[in-house]
Amino acid sequence: MRFVQTSMRRAHRHRVTGAAALASVVVLATLTSCAEEPKNAGAKGGASITVGLTYTPNIQFSPFYVAAEKGYYKDAGLNVTLRHHGAAEDLFGALTSGKEDVIYAGGDEMLQARAKNVPVVDIATFYQKYPVGLIVPKDSKIRTPADLKGRKIGTPGAFGETYFGLLALLKEGGLSTKDAKVQNIGFTQQAALTGNKVEGVMGYLNNDAVSFKEAGKEVRSITLNSGASGDQLVGVGLGAKKKTLDKRGDDIKKFVDASLRGLRYAIDHQDEAIELSEKYVPGLRGDKQRNNARAVLKATAPLMRNDQGELGAIDPQTWTRMADFMYDQGLLEKSVTPEDAYDTSYLPKS
Repeated sequence: MRFVQTSMRRAHRHRVTGAAALASVVVLATLTSCAEEPKNAGAKGGASITVGLTYTPNIQFSPFYVAAEKGYYKDAGLNVTLRHHGAAEDLFGALTSGKEDVIYAGGDEMLQARAKNVPVVDIATFYQKYPVGLIVPKDSKIRTPADLKGRKIGTPGAFGETYFGLLALLKEGGLSTKDAKVQNIGFTQQAALTGNKVEGVMGYLNNDAVSFKEAGKEVRSITLNSGASGDQLVGVGLGAKKKTLDKRGDDIKKFVDASLRGLRYAIDHQDEAIELSEKYVPGLRGDKQRNNARAVLKATAPLMRNDQGELGAIDPQTWTRMADFMYDQGLLEKSVTPEDAYDTSYLPKS
């Protein structure tokens, strides 16, 4: 679960985000400039799969930690390596070079990668609801996207999910960045809003909003609601190169199934998910960190199921809308055929 795509992981490569970044959440591990030591998570004699979880080990990745500790990968006959990236590492670099078989990244990021000729394909979407929104004081007069006109809005920068979400909110309100007073505030959402430097901040519903609550600041969030036309953005999920899918389709299907089992268990058994994650996340044993992780998991669970209660589902129409939206907003270097960017055949059969 990227708590995702995550401000933390993108904050440290300065790009965004991810599920994952997480600038305002409690940091649960010390950042390093090189990749974390990979952790084996399956049967030693099984088919090897390395998944890139990106950057700092964090409770956001609990579905994978749970799948490892509950033996789901081992049961599937897989020898899975959970690999966290270094802070300066390119998100898709290890996937492109073949060092990783699967990557945990946003659908929006995958689409941008495809526009740069990286043949990554989404095979399961974890975040069924886009995890960012506009956070405003509880008594704010801003109640709809149309109310952003003329308002001072803070965002980490012109990159990543928080910025994509802002563009989508503005479009929903019939506005553009020219109609609002958009300020790049870095990852200082809490200080900027509490200090009245801005009237609202773009942040993650499952960690920035949680951090405000933990700090005693009463806020509410204005989220994307595209109505009958549907969402314009795809959240974090699993991606793999087309070549890998063609050669190792059966192994990838088993990996997706086992990972979704981990996601389901993490949602349904949140306290146990935190305990199982302790092995992977340094510093998670402290009361403050565990309480924060519990709050983040609670806020994340509703984002992971679609309206039918499904996990991992891929919505082709959302991909089409996102491809059009991102191209129109100048977020893609060239147009991308959305049908090439996802494949539903690797999801478990219902």
